[in-house]
Amino acid sequence: MSGTLSRRIGLFQATAINMSQMCGIGPFVTIPLMVAAFGGPQAVIGWIAGAVLALVDGLVWAELGASLPGSGGSYVYLREAFQYRTGRLMPFLFVWTAMLFIPLIMSTGVVGFVQYLGYLWPSMGRGEGDLVGLVVVAAAVVLLWRKVENIARLTILMWGVMVLAVGAVITAAFSDFSPARAFTWPAHAVDVTHGRFWLGFAAGLTIGIYDYLGYNTAAYLGAEVRDPGRVLPRAIIYSITGIMGIYLLLQVGVLGVIDWHEMLDPNSVAAGSVASAVLERVWGTTAADVVTVLILVTAFASVLTGLLGGSRVPFDAARDRVFFRSFGRLHPRHGFPVLGLVAMGVMTAAGFLIGRHTNLATLIGLLTTVMVIVQAFAQILAVTVLRRRQPGLPRPYRMWLYPAPSVVAAIGWLVIYGYADRNAPGLHPIEWSLAWVAVGGLAFLLWSRIEKVWPFAPTEIQEEYLPAKV
Repeated sequence: MSGTLSRRIGLFQATAINMSQMCGIGPFVTIPLMVAAFGGPQAVIGWIAGAVLALVDGLVWAELGASLPGSGGSYVYLREAFQYRTGRLMPFLFVWTAMLFIPLIMSTGVVGFVQYLGYLWPSMGRGEGDLVGLVVVAAAVVLLWRKVENIARLTILMWGVMVLAVGAVITAAFSDFSPARAFTWPAHAVDVTHGRFWLGFAAGLTIGIYDYLGYNTAAYLGAEVRDPGRVLPRAIIYSITGIMGIYLLLQVGVLGVIDWHEMLDPNSVAAGSVASAVLERVWGTTAADVVTVLILVTAFASVLTGLLGGSRVPFDAARDRVFFRSFGRLHPRHGFPVLGLVAMGVMTAAGFLIGRHTNLATLIGLLTTVMVIVQAFAQILAVTVLRRRQPGLPRPYRMWLYPAPSVVAAIGWLVIYGYADRNAPGLHPIEWSLAWVAVGGLAFLLWSRIEKVWPFAPTEIQEEYLPAKV
């Protein structure tokens, strides 16, 4: 390995990186999906449930990120927690799955970018849309081909654009707001005794947590964050609470302007570009065009910051010989992981094409089920394992009300995973996620045989973050 990462990212930058990733194109394209899941304006329940799950899971990330501030986020946490019994299996499987689900998350942003571009370019054909999406991915990779401190400044600028875009939509919505339209729920909208409500709730929770994903982006850059024990927990909590307020205002405001039935009509502007429809209805076409451009910049910012964090995931693994060693090389002048960035860019482009030729809900379902097994469940367990295995580990932040947030987070992820097949009939996301992990297990056995590590050799314990014994 050549070079090391430098700590240049502060609290404001880390929070901006998280929020830019969280509030990309997501809420602008998923408001109609959320309404469809719940069958009416009670869709606001989905945003609240998603915020609760994000917050309790964010506390898991906060403790792990503060005590294990390395490059790669979950990779470091799973490596440290599960090395005692299963060697390098869990970090290997995480990198294996992350190379799929992180680009899939980014690809949804590109799908949304093209979807909103269609408002400004109504005659855009499918082939032209595919080409535009591929150009967007390539542009993000080119912009990330530089020093991280320059990128941090760029993300702050794009974060400002995101705030402006969302603020414009919220202001427009509440300037012509109809409480009756927003708060008149259908009969039996919240019938908790009926299975249909819980099916819709699970679908809404899946969409909601997808829209909050990104609260952990700065944790992937842990080796590049100044004072990570203080910065990472605060960046995670600030970004979740801030985005929660934005999403609730956005959802309620849109429902107060656009009749929810319009969002279910695939031929309406509200179904494909609901924010543009709000602006057009309230302030006219010119304002809608301007804000649509801001939304496109916001979508691009989310792709940019996601690729920035994702490219660091295989870097630390490669340094530890748990992934292809070429992923551990840094750019000789700019100091970023070259192959990780390129690989994530290629996979994002592939995921975009899959999403374009299926639908966005399918892409969201696939990426969440793949993510749940090896990242969400495993990390929740890692907090407890590390408290028992490494009691002397410095913990600048300790989870509030432990272990209650871990339990609530586990229940939330279990609901998402358990209902995945029923919310995507015929697509079998649970089976595909299990198959992907199983293939990763076989790949690990082949790799470990070649490298002569566990299970073909004794486990190697490296408690990297424990204080040195005197």
